[in-house]
Amino acid sequence: MELDDLKTSWNALDKRLAETEIVNMRMVKEMVSQKTKTAFDGIMGHNIYNLVVCTLIICVVFPYVYMNTPIRPLSFAIVEGMMVIGLIPQIWKLSLLSRFDLGGKKCNELSSLVLQYKKVCHHEKIWIIAGVCLAMVAFYILELGFNKEAGYELGTRLILPLGLSVLTLGLGLVIAKWQLRRQAQQMREVERGLEELKDFEE
Repeated sequence: MELDDLKTSWNALDKRLAETEIVNMRMVKEMVSQKTKTAFDGIMGHNIYNLVVCTLIICVVFPYVYMNTPIRPLSFAIVEGMMVIGLIPQIWKLSLLSRFDLGGKKCNELSSLVLQYKKVCHHEKIWIIAGVCLAMVAFYILELGFNKEAGYELGTRLILPLGLSVLTLGLGLVIAKWQLRRQAQQMREVERGLEELKDFEE
């Protein structure tokens, strides 16, 4: 009888240990999932913010500048067109991020989306740098060389717009570098989280 009681107690203890292990595994999975989701939400928020700011500049800020300064229509069209083209990778990235369903897709599918996103980011940097440089060169050639109405001269009237452009570009590069570094850190957290979550799928 004592042996039967001992076996029953042992089985009950073994069952409780198994249940505790399952609960612990669920807790660990939940923590990893939450950390991964927080990093992903940061990336999504960053991209939404960029899209909103760029759209405001395209639709409000630059048209306002054009209507209140003697900028030539062709110069306006070049810069505006370049900014609109720059929205394409932004929309593409948001499209990829919108398919990122941590609870409904397997880690391999999510890792594939992350890889696609990183490729778009890589091409976007080259695309944007080249486009911005070409647009600025074309803009200043048209404005400084052919816009007689503006009356640009080698003096404060010329130094001021050029200086403000260089300052704006410099600030933009500093902010972009900081954002890219922060986003890269969040992307590493997402990738690390997906690697850890793969173990729970097996």
